[in-house]
Amino acid sequence: MSESNGAGESSTALDTVSSAPHDRYHVHEDDYVMFRLPNGEVRSHQVKKNGTLSMGRLGQFSVNNLIGQPYGLTHEIVGKELNVLPPRSIEDIEDTDATNELINDGQMVQPLTGPEIEALKSSGVHASEIIKKQIEAHSNYELKTEYSKDKYKKRKEAKFLKAFTTVEPTIYNVAEYWFNKDPGRIRDMRVDTLSQMLNLGNIRPGGRYLAVDDVSGLVVAAMLDRLGGDGRLVTICDVDSPPAYPAMSQMNFPKEFASIMASLNWATAEEEYTPVALLPDPAQDDIRSDKHKVRMSKRKAASDALAATRDELFTGEFSGLLIASQYDPASVLTRLSPYLGGSASIVIYSQHLQILTDLQNKMRADFQYLAPSVTESWLRRYQVLPGRTHPTMVTSGSGGFLLHATKIYNDPKAQAVTSHRSKKRKTDASAGGTPAETRAASREPEGPVSVQVDQPASPKPVEHAAVPDKVKSHRTTGSEPMS
Repeated sequence: MSESNGAGESSTALDTVSSAPHDRYHVHEDDYVMFRLPNGEVRSHQVKKNGTLSMGRLGQFSVNNLIGQPYGLTHEIVGKELNVLPPRSIEDIEDTDATNELINDGQMVQPLTGPEIEALKSSGVHASEIIKKQIEAHSNYELKTEYSKDKYKKRKEAKFLKAFTTVEPTIYNVAEYWFNKDPGRIRDMRVDTLSQMLNLGNIRPGGRYLAVDDVSGLVVAAMLDRLGGDGRLVTICDVDSPPAYPAMSQMNFPKEFASIMASLNWATAEEEYTPVALLPDPAQDDIRSDKHKVRMSKRKAASDALAATRDELFTGEFSGLLIASQYDPASVLTRLSPYLGGSASIVIYSQHLQILTDLQNKMRADFQYLAPSVTESWLRRYQVLPGRTHPTMVTSGSGGFLLHATKIYNDPKAQAVTSHRSKKRKTDASAGGTPAETRAASREPEGPVSVQVDQPASPKPVEHAAVPDKVKSHRTTGSEPMS
């Protein structure tokens, strides 16, 4: 079984969802599993029951030994079997006066030669014994500091130890895998930028969202993970069939998570688009086989689903729009903005700052977009070890840029609430009396009021304070802005 760099490319994302109970803490059959090797490399494979998985120089093993195991364990390959290694404990580094100044590197420092090491490996000697022999033969090992000794052991383990650690399929781990493996496939989107997109987009269970994802399904997978099977997600893509989102496949979503997603391509997202009419159903006698019946029923179901998704899109009132596309974001926003509801969040990702600043200037001149802002997040990693905590020396220069804004209804006739309140105060003051008296008077019926007392009292007319007209509620239909 070869490595799956583009997990799920041969099938759609909906075809790779799991029907098993939602349990991300254990490895299940047909799941995509990420493996962290001793040298830090992370690989992704799909596990098939009764199959054999090859890990390169580490060897092969039977997949059945992995199914049902919890994530996070370290497994050692022995023959074609797996042995679970105990977790490595954090040890306190003892203070020492040793330095590295007297160490002289050379060929004679390590007398154990390559052929001798290969002979030990061929004879079945365990990797820990080989490392131990190398340490014993190293002439300068005792001159090293405790930190240098620990680094030396880790380098040898990465070279000789035939072990791997299974990685839990969280959106953080999937985003890290793609950013390190092939950043071009996700348009250099870093994990902190992805988290900012979700927060600025106000992605929450129960919401209805639009998404344009050209980053291998990373944004779609993150949104479905946040929604948790509660809400609605409509994606716009280029292909006619349901898109293949590799990142979504690696999340091993259950069916209820993926069932809330529907997809349209740019052609079917046009209101002027006319779907291809299906041929009339032939008579039952004309249907020659059951296979033809199944094919016709599938076409009918696909046509009905397309019509329902189009109606849902054109109805509008979506809660947010997330864009990470290869196309001009201004044209994408123009196409999809009419389908957003009031106070909907808009988040646009791009690798290039100039593209977003140009769009920001256009949005500032349009009153239906509130506070368009461009941001760039910064992420610095730290090594956290006893006595050796420091930032890493190498990091990525940028994880991309974000443009976010809020969609509002551009209604020129709308008036602020404070304006009505100020008018009411002026009217109350001109009518005389306290505000409480004015409110009480406004509840009295019009005309004279008769009061039943022992002695007849002459009726007094009651002056009514002017009540401001109610602000009419407007709703938008289709793609027309609120007026």
